[in-house]
Amino acid sequence: MQLYKFDPLADSRWDDLVAAHPRASVFHQAGWLKALAMTYGYRTIAITSAPPEEPLCDGLVFCEVRSWATGSRLVSLPFSDHTEPLLMNGAAHAEIFDWMQAQCRQQHWKYVEFRPLSDAIHAAQPLAQSHSFWLHTLDLSPSTEQLFSNLHKSCLQRRIRHAERQQLSYERGDSGELLGEFYKLLTLTRKRFGLLPQPRSWFRNVLACMKSKAEIRLVRKDGKAVAAILTLRHRGTIVYKYGCSDATYNQLAGMPFLFWKLIEESKAQDIEQIDFGRTDLPNEGLILFKDRFGTQRRRLNYFRYSEKELERSAIAADTPATRALCSVLPAALSSRAGELVYRHIG
Repeated sequence: MQLYKFDPLADSRWDDLVAAHPRASVFHQAGWLKALAMTYGYRTIAITSAPPEEPLCDGLVFCEVRSWATGSRLVSLPFSDHTEPLLMNGAAHAEIFDWMQAQCRQQHWKYVEFRPLSDAIHAAQPLAQSHSFWLHTLDLSPSTEQLFSNLHKSCLQRRIRHAERQQLSYERGDSGELLGEFYKLLTLTRKRFGLLPQPRSWFRNVLACMKSKAEIRLVRKDGKAVAAILTLRHRGTIVYKYGCSDATYNQLAGMPFLFWKLIEESKAQDIEQIDFGRTDLPNEGLILFKDRFGTQRRRLNYFRYSEKELERSAIAADTPATRALCSVLPAALSSRAGELVYRHIG
């Protein structure tokens, strides 16, 4: 079987495949790929078994990350929780492996990374596991009353009712004003955890490129923004991607309130499930928070192919030293640092 390489941003067949393939997700959408390219300068690459003149029946999509600091590599996909290979019944595995071997040598890539929902591609090819996470999903088929009943009684049900009594104002949309408030809260949250904020341009590009498939939900107290989340949509799935809050107002339970609003509105729109996103294995607090919504938890494994032993990157984005530095940087400096660093760590 021959494989053909193409640019999914310049080939309308990719949109047709993503719209029809049962394993496609929001991270396959051309809008998401375009936001990655616009923000970080990544080149998008896809491979398929379909000749150029035929409709696509399968495809794998990657971004080429070129970096002097972390090495050049092919990732499917940067800053995406998961990107399942869009293959038919596991076809073309041998050809994909041959292609990876040849391209790693020709392009001098450090590695090729896959971020699948299943381990099928790992079972068929000699890939090394690189990272593992928990992935939480919530089935929305029960009634709204049952979904609320499934929430942890003291940690969620009571706090949501408390938030409703606080007369919080609620907004959703993709306006520049909402983006500005969201980004202020995101910068506060990232600083609190000793992390650099993503570039503001990333969120602006996501909202612009994803159009109606991306939106911000935000709550205020007396006009002050206190919590916000950013979600993405693909067919019957809503993906929770980013969340942030002002810790000064955590007693108002803005985040539990926002998640419940997301559940209620998704249920009303006949959404089938909410993807709560990936969580680092050591982050027990966030894992427990997501568990308490009645979600199902599964292991999410990433895999890499490399022809040589991987070296440590020049940029270490998550160490005690970098966390300490990020926690004291002024907002303007941390935002600028994020613009410089994030393109290297995708």
